[in-house]
Amino acid sequence: MNAFTRNCRPLVLLTTLLVACDRGPDPQTQAQAVVDEAIRAHGGELYQRATVVFDFRDKHYRLRRNNAQFSYERTFHDSTGQVRDVLDNETFFREINGRKATLTEKQTRSFRASLNSVAYFALLPYGLNDAAVRKRYLGVTTLEGEPYRKVQITFGAEGGGTDYTDTFVYWIHRRRYTVDYLAYTNEGLRFRQAVNSRVVNGIRFSDYVNYESPTHPKAPVTALDSLFTAGKLRKLSDIVTENIRVNYP
Repeated sequence: MNAFTRNCRPLVLLTTLLVACDRGPDPQTQAQAVVDEAIRAHGGELYQRATVVFDFRDKHYRLRRNNAQFSYERTFHDSTGQVRDVLDNETFFREINGRKATLTEKQTRSFRASLNSVAYFALLPYGLNDAAVRKRYLGVTTLEGEPYRKVQITFGAEGGGTDYTDTFVYWIHRRRYTVDYLAYTNEGLRFRQAVNSRVVNGIRFSDYVNYESPTHPKAPVTALDSLFTAGKLRKLSDIVTENIRVNYP
């Protein structure tokens, strides 16, 4: 090794370190930090032992958590009688008038997915640290004059549910760490704006105005904030959670 090579090696190492520092943390590390702060801002460790009860679209829900263990129940009345759905870590079953119903595999997948979806949205952002979640930090942006950190969520096939191919984007307030907007792909593009946010016994909940993208149906889900700002989205529905109660053991 000549003297020139020996002298250059420290310079190359220093340059590499400076470039790495300039780039900052990798997108996954940044996204994880933002999600952790958002969970803390919405209830933090309270989620781990909470029982959350509410009504949504003429159905009654009871979501119980005990750290990694969960039990979600949904009860309602339809043409078959009084229906009770139960989903936990191990299984899903349906009761009709107090008796277990025989379900096809397709029915089981459908009922399980719909119950899990309601629970997922009701407890946001708690589920964003599930093992199947893949996070990526997309940077900062502004919505309605407020600063937001933008995080993309995808899912691994194992543990990601039947809709694991969906992509979600969350806009998390840069200072408050509240989830004020979200978008996702599921049978079309959807963008949600949080409204009527309130804290019930330590946990933050929101209703949503649900938007679709009729003029840009093939737009990237990451671009829906720009379409919202430009007035290109159309209101589809209101998503309202009523009679919320939160209890702890």
